[in-house]
Amino acid sequence: MSAGLVGAALALTLAVPARAGETPTAAPTDTRPVPAADVRTVPAAGRHHGPALGWRLTPTGSDARFRGLAAVDRRTAWAAGSKGTVLRTTDGGRSWRNVSPPGAEGLEFRDVEAFDARRAVVLAIGEGEASRVLRTEDGGATWTESFRNTDPRAFYDCMTFFDHRNGLALSDPVDGKYRILSTRDGGRSWRVLPNRGMPDALPGEAGFAASGQCLVSAGPRDVWLATGGAATARVLHSADRGLTWTATASPVPAGDPARGVFGLAFRDRTHGIAVGGDYRADRPSPEAAAVTADGGRTWRPSAAPPPSYRSGVAWLPYGRTSALAVGPTGTDLTTDGGRTWRTVDTGSYDTVDCTPDGACWASGEQGRVARLTHHRPAGRP
Repeated sequence: MSAGLVGAALALTLAVPARAGETPTAAPTDTRPVPAADVRTVPAAGRHHGPALGWRLTPTGSDARFRGLAAVDRRTAWAAGSKGTVLRTTDGGRSWRNVSPPGAEGLEFRDVEAFDARRAVVLAIGEGEASRVLRTEDGGATWTESFRNTDPRAFYDCMTFFDHRNGLALSDPVDGKYRILSTRDGGRSWRVLPNRGMPDALPGEAGFAASGQCLVSAGPRDVWLATGGAATARVLHSADRGLTWTATASPVPAGDPARGVFGLAFRDRTHGIAVGGDYRADRPSPEAAAVTADGGRTWRPSAAPPPSYRSGVAWLPYGRTSALAVGPTGTDLTTDGGRTWRTVDTGSYDTVDCTPDGACWASGEQGRVARLTHHRPAGRP
């Protein structure tokens, strides 16, 4: 079906996402309960028929900020966030179960990767031992810590999985190079990969732990990592699961610790989108998106980018040219592969994820998790 324009669930307030090593700070927020059925749809521009799309907020019962999101299918999704909170739904968001690991209240979860309704891996960020990986095989009833960082120089930001067994996690540079953690058994055990094939990091360069999308994969072996904070915002690519990498400059502005590429999404091995900007609410973010059609060897700026900073991006599961980008000031839609974007919502979300069976989810501050839904315009059968 045609992607159309995405509607909004509710206009939310601004917040400043954190990058690696920083604590998120938020503007005053409206903490009033949001009904699960609160949804507003926007029809496609120039169209007056057919279904429209809209965000439908779901009742999580939490006030955590969910920067980690794993959409499994139409019924199942996981959200991971502040105060060691992990939620799971298996009924399409009608209800959420708190499956947080016991004693994790002091951890800051920024990424979650889920294989199904029972198996998931969460990443906690921070300096030294604050960076950890935990895994569940029973829907969150029990958790096992499978990795705890013991190097005070490392700071893990995000992770990705190629399949149910093989995955990677990204740390900010250690000894001048990004550190890559690898698992071959679904997150049960991890090892640091050798860095001989990793290019040198630029001065001040790091990853952003803002949406769980600073490290993404497509297919069985290709993986990309996003950077910022240095003079140039780069995207690094590996075609051998993280053993060797090539670095390419992106047109997304950098030159400041608060600016760079925050999120990546690849539809396949060649077509990708990068989003970012300056996460500070009072700073402009021109050229906040870029696209590649050659696997990240070259990037070009979007002709009409989102108007401000965006931290998360995902390809829509239908069609091959439509994607959503989200951030603290709104949601944008592209229907031409990332070349042009149009803001369709002013609500605040940190990350977005879609599934092959047609489900899309978004999450962010104040416990907000929303699901993309299809609606017939009023007055039509």
